[in-house]
Amino acid sequence: MNEKLDIMKNSNGFIAALDQSGGSSAKTLKLYGIDEDKYNSEEEMFDLIHDMRKRIIRSKSFTNDKIIGTILFYETMNRKIDDLYTCEYLWDKKKIISFLKVDEGLCEIENGVSLMKPIINLNENLDKALEHGIFGTKMRSVIWDNNEEGIKKIVEQQFILAKKIYSKGLIPIIEPEVSIDSDTKRECEIILKREIISKLNEIDIKVIFKFTIPEEDNFYLDLINHPKVIRVVALSGGYSRSDACMKLKNNNGMIASFSRALLENLNVNDTEDEFDEKLFSSINEIYDASVR
Repeated sequence: MNEKLDIMKNSNGFIAALDQSGGSSAKTLKLYGIDEDKYNSEEEMFDLIHDMRKRIIRSKSFTNDKIIGTILFYETMNRKIDDLYTCEYLWDKKKIISFLKVDEGLCEIENGVSLMKPIINLNENLDKALEHGIFGTKMRSVIWDNNEEGIKKIVEQQFILAKKIYSKGLIPIIEPEVSIDSDTKRECEIILKREIISKLNEIDIKVIFKFTIPEEDNFYLDLINHPKVIRVVALSGGYSRSDACMKLKNNNGMIASFSRALLENLNVNDTEDEFDEKLFSSINEIYDASVR
């Protein structure tokens, strides 16, 4: 745990988000060149998404000099790469840390936000994560409008779960995404940061934050320097890779945790050399934006 904590806190690099779940896997596969008519069930879909993830993780371009962590979906944690469970493979073969996505999707929008749905099997999933050597977890909720009541509920829900997760010996990534399509994005970020700082002052746990890249450069610098914050990472949030990287460069101390932007332009029909070259280019661009 101490070695992984040191890597996460101090190493240069970024977190690769490979946690597309049931709701986003079909879209991810389509972008990868696999249409929905190529599979007939959810099980077949997850087989195909795992094949894609295996190809990424096995790639000679996917290395710990640029990538310090990955976020995995529950299905991926329980599947294998070359006779090792995915997170064991990542750590034993590549010295890359794993996080587990624990949320089960979003509620309908209310008070300008989408809270997380109840996480039915949280304790069971956390125990399983510990068995696999998982370092931490990630949970996502979304803010659409600058509704103070809604944003307070988002922060409260995230911290209640973060305390449970931390008490199990895992490091929580708190992800209150502010939609890039919000007309009040800057105002949302101001309320969000205020509520987060208030909660941080009440608790005695260590956390990682995953934020949308803010409207104001270096807006989260005080959180990056907060003694209870291990790292602040950025989601791409629907921006293209080039736009996300350009915006990230203007935020000192914030590193990437990209999903769609990382996988951009990868295709199932690429040769291994083509695939590795595309992934190498993507990883380098995101790494450069993260370390500036």
